[in-house]
Amino acid sequence: MIERQKINGVNNPNTTFKKLSIQVSLNGLSFCIQDTVSLQLEEMEQKFFKTELTPYLVLKELKALVEHHKLAEREFTEVLVLHRNNLYSLVPVALFDKNELANYLKFNTKILATDQIVHDQIPNTEMVCVYVPFTNINNYLFTLFGEFEYKHASVSLLQTLLQNSSATTTCYVHVTPTQLEMAVLEQKNLILYNQFTYQVKEDFLYYILFTYEQLGLNVASTPLKLFGAITTEDNNYKLCYEYIKDVTVFRPEEGTYNIAEAKAHLLDYSLLSTL
Repeated sequence: MIERQKINGVNNPNTTFKKLSIQVSLNGLSFCIQDTVSLQLEEMEQKFFKTELTPYLVLKELKALVEHHKLAEREFTEVLVLHRNNLYSLVPVALFDKNELANYLKFNTKILATDQIVHDQIPNTEMVCVYVPFTNINNYLFTLFGEFEYKHASVSLLQTLLQNSSATTTCYVHVTPTQLEMAVLEQKNLILYNQFTYQVKEDFLYYILFTYEQLGLNVASTPLKLFGAITTEDNNYKLCYEYIKDVTVFRPEEGTYNIAEAKAHLLDYSLLSTL
């Protein structure tokens, strides 16, 4: 399910067309503001938490971010919220039934009877993401901006990767300081998507090599593309380079936005894929 924002003032010639995108997770927050006419990114920030927080504490962090940047005092013609968590499951369209949402999650995720369960179809695919959003976050943002659009972060990330994938089987890994999101693509088809939490570089390598082994991927010929919070100087990269022949750090192709190279590290690529 996707909530569509009612755009206020769209017929007013004096309206400034700004898009606010926010990503929320138990491990961090990020946001950006884009001028949708010039396509310029005007403001951005990414914050990682030292430890995983509860939804209640994440809301406190979000309120502090909103207050610091005075977001509640501005007018936006679009507001988009990405929920990044592990309370999700990808379901083939052929097997999807909107009346069975809880059943898609209960075997992999601890859900409560009071949890709101929603779903988004990944554009141009035969997959549906069933997930539990952060309801307290949605309720708070609704009080600030009215109706807005929200979806799971995996939907935006996979949509971008699938659009830009090649015929070569490739393993993509989106890196944060404590998590990695792995997508294996082949000829614009999704072979695997999963999230892992790691603490040390050996964990980081283990999840990647285990995936290669389980899918029968050749470490000598299957490319590994790392992006996000990683550089060629990171220990995670250096360790992967010892075991996998074709390892690169890359930036997914830019969408409809302009951003200085020096500021690229400030934004999460799931957010960039929404612009």
